Amino acid sequence: MSTFVGFGFGAIQGGLFLSEAYSSNSFNRLVVSEIDQQTVDQVRAGEGTYSCNIAEADGVRVKKIEGIEIYNPLVATDRMKLIQAISEAQEMCTALPSFKLYDAGEDSVAKIICEGLKIKMESSELPSAVIYAAENDSRAASRLRKACVKYLPGLSKDRVVFSETVIAKMCSVVTDVNRIEEESLTPVVNGFAKAFLVEAFNEILIEEEQPLGFIRGLKKFHTKENLDPFAISKFLGHNAIHALLGYLAKQRGIAYMHEAGKQKDLMEMVRIAFIDEAGAGLCKEFSQVDDPLFSEKGFCGYVDDALTRMVNPYLRDPVDRVTRDPVRKLGWEDRLIGSMKLACRAGVEPNILAKGAALALQCACVENKWGSPKIGLDEIWRDISETEQNDIRGLILGSC
Repeated sequence: MSTFVGFGFGAIQGGLFLSEAYSSNSFNRLVVSEIDQQTVDQVRAGEGTYSCNIAEADGVRVKKIEGIEIYNPLVATDRMKLIQAISEAQEMCTALPSFKLYDAGEDSVAKIICEGLKIKMESSELPSAVIYAAENDSRAASRLRKACVKYLPGLSKDRVVFSETVIAKMCSVVTDVNRIEEESLTPVVNGFAKAFLVEAFNEILIEEEQPLGFIRGLKKFHTKENLDPFAISKFLGHNAIHALLGYLAKQRGIAYMHEAGKQKDLMEMVRIAFIDEAGAGLCKEFSQVDDPLFSEKGFCGYVDDALTRMVNPYLRDPVDRVTRDPVRKLGWEDRLIGSMKLACRAGVEPNILAKGAALALQCACVENKWGSPKIGLDEIWRDISETEQNDIRGLILGSC
């Protein structure tokens, strides 16, 4: 038996990692770090028990997780308890809004992790550990390790391994009281205007690498020797198409993703983009990877499963949530543009993806008061040379 420590108490942490750690019966302590004091107070008032709503194919079930210790690292006494828990932890997980928060501020996550790891590395009696990085970035773990090495230069992979993750699990934190009541969602804690709503899908991929003497407690996750192809496929496949569907739905005035699922022409268009544009690029890029995902049959199965899950009526995923932050989604290395570039490299013209990107660009122009799509792309891609962006730019502006 050992200790699990999570950083950030949102839907991925609460609805996936802490939930799986609890169900595994491999840990005698479940600890989570959270800087929102109201959330800390509410979970403590609930004596360390919280609830999570899980959207199945035919309804929503509620899971209770018990025995959680929650600490605010901005409070001195809590911070010390958290550092001690880190030193004793066998498995940890960061699930923050962005990897940019790893080393932000005086009491950054990286700095606190290293204070605990320093104690761990000074004692052979303390267990080796794996730290899963669950931020939505294919290089999250390497970014976290880099941030930690700044504070602990002698960080050894024999004692601590930072693991990338591929989490194609849709989830949200619902804070609209009316929505919680209308959908009969169970709050995180009774009386608290916050609810976790996550899909049942749990096929999470993690890196196979582990430190010396390590025994994994989270046994339901799938390990891959090389996670890169799967991380990129999730980001430029699943995430890109999810955004595409969101922007196409927004254009039609659709409020929820499951309502888009009732539009047969829309779903067929998105399926074609998934297979013939995003899929063509991914399967060409990873044709040498020995995995069913990158075969024609395997990828089609992946597509149909993903599309079914995207429009699960019990998730009631708001289109506005899926389409938020269009500037980020139009980043040169982000999902829509990255998927388009990969398709072009495979000799495919990604016209449907270009339509989605054009709709995202229109949203970005409205939000930022840019006078035209051309000005918008100039702003978003200001660091990209004209020669490099020329083909993609033409496809998008031609779709506006």
